[in-house]
Amino acid sequence: MPGFFVPFALAAFLFLPICSIAQTTGGGTRATPSAAAPAPAADNCNGIFLSYRTGTGSKIAPTDPKHQPYRFESTLTVQNNGIERLKSWQVYVGFKHDEVLVSASNAILADGSSYPALVGNGTVFAGFPMTDLKTAIETAGDSTQTSVEVKMLGTQFGVKPPAIPWPANITLVNDGWACPAPSTLGGAMSVCCIRDENAKKNITVLDGDFLPRQSGDLTIAYDVTRAYDSSYWAQVTLTNHNHLGRLDNWKLSWDWMQDEFIFSMKGAYPSIVDSSPCIFGPQGEYYKQLDFSTVLNCERRPTIIDLPPTKFNDSTVGMVPFCCRNGTILPPSMDPSKSVSSFQMQVFKMPPTLNRSDISPPQNWKINGTLNPDYQCGPPVRVSPSEFVDPSGLPSNSTAVASWQVVCNITQPKGSSPRCCVSFSAFYNDSVVPCNTCACGCPNRAAQTCSATAPPVLLPPNALLVPFDNRTTMATAWANIKHRQVPNPMPCPDNCGVSINWHVNTDYNRGWSARVTLFNWAETLFPDWFVAVEMDKAAGGFEAMYSFNGTMLPNSNSTLFMQGLPGLNYLVGETDGLNPSKDPRVPGKQQSVISFTKRTTPGINVPLGDGFPTKVYFNGEECSLPSVYPTSDVSRRAPASIMSVILAALVASILMKELRW
Repeated sequence: MPGFFVPFALAAFLFLPICSIAQTTGGGTRATPSAAAPAPAADNCNGIFLSYRTGTGSKIAPTDPKHQPYRFESTLTVQNNGIERLKSWQVYVGFKHDEVLVSASNAILADGSSYPALVGNGTVFAGFPMTDLKTAIETAGDSTQTSVEVKMLGTQFGVKPPAIPWPANITLVNDGWACPAPSTLGGAMSVCCIRDENAKKNITVLDGDFLPRQSGDLTIAYDVTRAYDSSYWAQVTLTNHNHLGRLDNWKLSWDWMQDEFIFSMKGAYPSIVDSSPCIFGPQGEYYKQLDFSTVLNCERRPTIIDLPPTKFNDSTVGMVPFCCRNGTILPPSMDPSKSVSSFQMQVFKMPPTLNRSDISPPQNWKINGTLNPDYQCGPPVRVSPSEFVDPSGLPSNSTAVASWQVVCNITQPKGSSPRCCVSFSAFYNDSVVPCNTCACGCPNRAAQTCSATAPPVLLPPNALLVPFDNRTTMATAWANIKHRQVPNPMPCPDNCGVSINWHVNTDYNRGWSARVTLFNWAETLFPDWFVAVEMDKAAGGFEAMYSFNGTMLPNSNSTLFMQGLPGLNYLVGETDGLNPSKDPRVPGKQQSVISFTKRTTPGINVPLGDGFPTKVYFNGEECSLPSVYPTSDVSRRAPASIMSVILAALVASILMKELRW
């Protein structure tokens, strides 16, 4: 027995590791109990769970140790774990490594940019084609309806693998949600956003299955008025809501996302009429019996322009309310009836969306004009169907089949230059402070023969009437008379198409006056022009304007709005002089005198700056202002006079003390 026990014990001892291995590798044997794995972060979130995961990265050409580009791949996950639908989801990703985004699935850029896009300062993604995320409750936990993955491909600079180019932040943009700072674990950055009733909201309530219409500087309504299996009619309406915003010769563009094309239009027209992309593309393969010679446009990104007024009553391309104005949309404060523009188009669809209820609006909307503000447009948002007055005159309204709204706001792109400038002058100084050097941009450095950094040279008043190229001799002679030095090389021109001179005309005890003159140095004609002048202290004393129509801007006590009187509302372009071989070209001009009272603005000091505007807008574009005002002998002597009074008081005080002593 003892001899048998020892081999058996030894065999049992040797068998223990084998049993242990069998337990850990499976084979039908139950594994040894171990600590439970932590639940995924998403399972602990009862709101909107956001996750940013990094993938592979590699060095790409060119080789540049100081600014080396690297390819990156990453995935953004948006998951609805809450009890209500997330409508029109939008997520901000704070890129910070000069990223260039080449592509992204299941999303578009909310600012309307197309790929590749520069997103180094961060960007907002908007859902497409799945704009809304349903709840797990209404879908029995179907993740294909409650979550979406955005797979990104792009280029970033300076972060060498295996280091991870983390964004600065990820957060939900939708109103009414609060997102704490994200946490990073392993290869993922995540955050759980929860409902916050105290969060700032632009959207207050939901209208059934739709989001309510939002406010903005310019809104675009995309209303489907008739729907068929393979096509539909849409009405596009542009509405201006900003009292200082306007568009001239507007150009509207967007991206078709599912190979749609424009068959016909009324009220507007494509800038390029071309059906060849359809003939040689999938559209021609599917619509074999369609006559593509009558198709207007098959570009993936068409550009639409307005029609001239002569086409308004044209039965083929006109007859649309608010159409055919040469692309002019005025501020509502000027003419509410001209603050709207509209057109209609027939759109053909492609498989697999051949169902009259399957309609998808175009994405990545852009709009711009001539010498107008820049607009940034968001993605289309599904709203409740628009209502239209019955065209037959019956006392009823008809509704659209489906409606979307695009909101565009005035923005100042990084690095952009103004397109108009202002010069200052006054009755108490015989020199003009001209527009700033390169106020509206400078020529190419390789072609520069002037200084882009030298301050502008003071001018005689008559120099404002001649083009910049003809001012050099006048400016130099004026500097010699005034015993001033001129830089070498001379400063570059302002390069602005429109310049405005603000001249302080008079200043007395009870009031003062100014003269404003507009100069058009381009050949572009500006009908229905307007100028808005912001004056922080003196605008409240506005009394009258004598050659323009002047009013205070609604809901403002500091902005003066002026426009041409009927018959004088055209700012003509630059023309030849009387003798073109000798005389310089003559700019288009408009001028008016403005009177102010000091009764409602006591204490203002006109020469020290209160009589000059702090902001000037021409046709909605903010103009460049000089950094200095014309000097006044009175203002220069004022401090000395005050000091003399103080010194006299001190001397008198000393004398009185000595007498008492």
